[in-house]
Amino acid sequence: MKILIVDDEKEIAELVGVYLQNEGYETVKAFDGETALGLIRSETFDLAVLDVMLGGTDGFTLCREIRKNHTYPIIMLTAKTDFTDRISGLSLGADDYVTKPFNPLELTARIKAQLRRFTQYNDYSERMDTVEISGLEINISTHSCTLYGEEITLTPTEFGILRLLMENSGKVVSTKDIFEKVWGEDYLDSNNTVMVHIRRIREKLKEKPRNPKFIKTVWGVGYKIEKPD
Repeated sequence: MKILIVDDEKEIAELVGVYLQNEGYETVKAFDGETALGLIRSETFDLAVLDVMLGGTDGFTLCREIRKNHTYPIIMLTAKTDFTDRISGLSLGADDYVTKPFNPLELTARIKAQLRRFTQYNDYSERMDTVEISGLEINISTHSCTLYGEEITLTPTEFGILRLLMENSGKVVSTKDIFEKVWGEDYLDSNNTVMVHIRRIREKLKEKPRNPKFIKTVWGVGYKIEKPD
């Protein structure tokens, strides 16, 4: 698998590259946004690690560019401790974020988790290959989603969330359960990552914010998709 690493701090990019190469991954490094932009447009990757703060073309722009044509996982690196960068990155389609300074082993573990999700799509169950609810359909094998026959492009994380909700239609799935099953990590009360991803899924489904047809919010608990009548 080939991983793109973008960071204008060359030492960090090289260090991350060493850890990933030791795990058997192929790495391609870029130390500025313009070089990374060219690589994104000309090569195929399985995952991208993007530093937010880059001279010229920043990590948000790179994330946006990737999401025009690709669904592979994106992990953002941010030096800020507030939620601004995290929310911005997640809203643009990033799957995860890591705050600098970070432990290379933690980043490696997160990369491996994202790649595992991308290739296996969190096989929660073997119940069925296709799930369809009121014109919204997902195919587990092909990792595809359609709405009234029109293809909807989802990232692996978005697909995992939608699959979990659709396979549990009629039931409320708590925010905690969504996070722990899709991300595979312990949930923190202050974590709003799920909310941001739900918002992106709704946008792709062209849901009305005040009256969504598919993904309903159960305030203080979580989310659900109603069973068809």
